[in-house]
Amino acid sequence: MNSAVILNIIRFVLLIAAQVVIFNNIELFGFINPYPYILFILLYPVNSNRASLLVASFLLGLTVDFFANSGGVHAAASLILANLRPTFFKFAFGLSYEYQTIKINDRLSPERFTFIFISIITHHFVMFLLEFFKFQFILDILLRTITTTLFTLIVSILIIYLFKPSKR
Repeated sequence: MNSAVILNIIRFVLLIAAQVVIFNNIELFGFINPYPYILFILLYPVNSNRASLLVASFLLGLTVDFFANSGGVHAAASLILANLRPTFFKFAFGLSYEYQTIKINDRLSPERFTFIFISIITHHFVMFLLEFFKFQFILDILLRTITTTLFTLIVSILIIYLFKPSKR
């Protein structure tokens, strides 16, 4: 196994552990939880195997569902995010994505911020849509999506830059 695979396994385990132990127990205003476990999907190497990303994303969401007792909404939202990730890369980075010269954990640029923001809001919208699953709750879905996206965005950016690898 090369170092990228080991790094992804460590990232997978640490993000799940942090989500289950820390972030599932944080509630802001009684209903807003951050979900930084999706950083695994966002920070997954661009030029890696897409099938392994889809399998890992499903397992990531399923594990969070198991501990949060949420019935599969995290697994579905994670799988949809992993499937839409190349589209979000193309939208945010344009031609840079074609040459696969992207590193999300570099300094924050408008392109990186756009990619992270669109990914988080899509994940959360799908997750809350599947959780409520009724049109009469659309305002609650939108309110939770927006507030949780902002909280997750702040926590995710802090995590990215606190654990940023050193330049060698």
